Amino acid sequence: MAEDHVGDKDGIGVSVSIDVYRDAWGVPHLRAADEDELAFAQGRVTARDRAWQLEVERHRAQGTTAAFLGAAELGWDTFARRARLADTARRCFERLEREDAGTAAWVRAYADGVNDGLADGAARAPEFAGTGLAPGRWEPWTPLAVWLTTHILFAGFPTKLWREEVARRLGEEWTELFATDGPGTSGSNGWLVAGGRTASGAALVAGDPHRFIEAPGVYQQIRLACPAYDVVGIAVPGIPGLAHFGHTGAAAWAITNAMSDYQDLYRERLRRLPDGGLEAYGPEGWRPAAAHTETIEVAGGEPVVVEVVETDRGPVIIGIDDEPADGTAPGDVADTASGDAAGGGPGAVWEAVALRYPPRVTGELGFEVLPALLRARTVADVDAALDGWIEPVNVVLAADTEGGLLHRVAGRVPVRHRSNTLRIVPAWDPAHAWEPAPAPLPRAAVDGHAVMANARGIAAPLGVEFAPPHRADRIDALLGASAEWTAETIAAVHRDTDNRSAAPLLAVVARLGGTADGAPSPTDPTDPTDPADPADPTALPPAEPAAPAAPVALSPAASAVRDRLLAWDRRMDAESTDAGLYAAVRGAVVRRLAAHEAFAALREPAPYPEVFRPWLALGPRVAYALETLLTAGPVPAGDVDRIVREALDEIGAGEPPAAWGATHRLAPWQALPDPDDAQWPGLGGDHDCVLSTSSVPGWTDRSVRASAARYVWDLADRERSGWIVPFGASGVPGDPHHRDQLPLWLRGELAPVTTDWQNLTKEQE
Repeated sequence: MAEDHVGDKDGIGVSVSIDVYRDAWGVPHLRAADEDELAFAQGRVTARDRAWQLEVERHRAQGTTAAFLGAAELGWDTFARRARLADTARRCFERLEREDAGTAAWVRAYADGVNDGLADGAARAPEFAGTGLAPGRWEPWTPLAVWLTTHILFAGFPTKLWREEVARRLGEEWTELFATDGPGTSGSNGWLVAGGRTASGAALVAGDPHRFIEAPGVYQQIRLACPAYDVVGIAVPGIPGLAHFGHTGAAAWAITNAMSDYQDLYRERLRRLPDGGLEAYGPEGWRPAAAHTETIEVAGGEPVVVEVVETDRGPVIIGIDDEPADGTAPGDVADTASGDAAGGGPGAVWEAVALRYPPRVTGELGFEVLPALLRARTVADVDAALDGWIEPVNVVLAADTEGGLLHRVAGRVPVRHRSNTLRIVPAWDPAHAWEPAPAPLPRAAVDGHAVMANARGIAAPLGVEFAPPHRADRIDALLGASAEWTAETIAAVHRDTDNRSAAPLLAVVARLGGTADGAPSPTDPTDPTDPADPADPTALPPAEPAAPAAPVALSPAASAVRDRLLAWDRRMDAESTDAGLYAAVRGAVVRRLAAHEAFAALREPAPYPEVFRPWLALGPRVAYALETLLTAGPVPAGDVDRIVREALDEIGAGEPPAAWGATHRLAPWQALPDPDDAQWPGLGGDHDCVLSTSSVPGWTDRSVRASAARYVWDLADRERSGWIVPFGASGVPGDPHHRDQLPLWLRGELAPVTTDWQNLTKEQE
């Protein structure tokens, strides 16, 4: 039945007529009279299904989460304020209103819908009562602020802080030691198979974004239909439209993180003026810096006042609180303090770090792309729409029913000195300024199939650190094994657990005590004839590691571990005890490498805010760079062999490790953690498997990052498509659709996409 509802669009009553349907999984299918009404409907149904999630995201964008979650959130709130996330969103929306009033009205309609549905949604969500939080009001710019908040750390600018510490503590020659390809940042899988390699003759687009798993999930399955379009896809709660993954019936698109570097850190020199204001030292000398204070409320604690500063480069996010109390300047910083400050002599000078990011510079966030994607009927339409994309910078695959294919990068990457991409650069050196025009965006032809998995590829000129090639190579090989792919068979690619990143460690294990004649055993990872599973036509032989060195004597217990590892099929299946054994040995190796004297200088905490600590801890850095550190770096080869031998001894002497899934359990982030930790299931996969489920080897096997959604878009018949999220369509505990998709997600299966309105259930008021 159609709902006749009077909504509040900026205080003006607007009649809207909306149909809300649900499929068997509770996924909302929305139908409205026009695009703005549909945006209103999307905002309202999202607020009803996920009120708590939306309000947490709004508060994160505004830097007000400590007001109801407590002092633990103070670090994030301080960063959000000082990075000017909410203010940047306001600026971007104001520009959108000036230059594209239609899209601005569409975004406003979504925010109005959220406001209309929040009270109902909050009444169903127990978290509001548990924290005493009352639902607030979404402004038209709030969706833009949520988008910025979701992606501000996506490009990994804190890694530049890490490289700065490596250069300072280990030496300049090691600056990029940990900048090798590794899974330290977010990533995804995606692939496109052209019609010439499918059973139907039409293209397939599939993949899965890998993000920190949150409960409720960071993605929302939804259908949006009006006279202009009828689109199914996976939305970001709080954002109108379908930014990342969608199928319009005639065209489909998907993205992965391009791993591009488009945010810079500048070392600023600041000084205080007699009137309390600030100046920053730039290429043109001392110039005024904008400064004001903001108060952060803290549940159960005293309010905290923070100073917010912005220079000509950008907002200052580090070091504002390091102003010298006595007015003296440390070291060569004093050299820039000469000359009179406005209104009197020079004040105290100190160093800080400013963040420069494209939306803050240009006032553009690219939201005009979102409604254009919904209207796309061909890859040319998708391509043209994405010319306006800003951030995050993505690799895009798209296909249409006319045989069109697209493989390109979308986003804005500034052109500047290479050192900007590596470390903090001096604000006063004009060599580090951004060029007026952004970098050109690469694209590539699709020959049979294309893969995007965060590895070096078409986006290589735009970044520094990429994912290892293992996932991309494995998917490429799997896709090449058939020319009759269907939506059902291609979904099996999601489930692949082959762990190619194990090869370097297994190579070291192999050379620690080989067979008497030095020949590899039939299951040694150096043996290129290791047979593939004859029942699996897509199975591949293991990758070749380095050649084994002379045998080294091992204890009987270590030898037994070695033999099991070399006989292991290299699959990280949840039920595999050999995978559990490998993970245990790997963890022991990582801990010993991190404790090696070569890294002693990096063990002291870095002098940066706590919010950046995940990027600055030595242990995870060693874990993610393990493949490199086993063959290169400051740890001598002899010490590497000793470390691996000791790890084999340690694991061999202890209790046999359990199956991989017993320790590799899901650990989702929740704003209010559920005390029942035992409920979270074990997982297969690993960070370099196609079934990517990341942990921190050596410190925890718990998985905090995995597939936040999976999808297959069939261009022959949209109803043959499939999708899945880790939990369910509803964010409300106790709702039938709160976690009903979890069993399918764990098995690597997809829920069907239903598009026949007759097979959907109308929602009753």
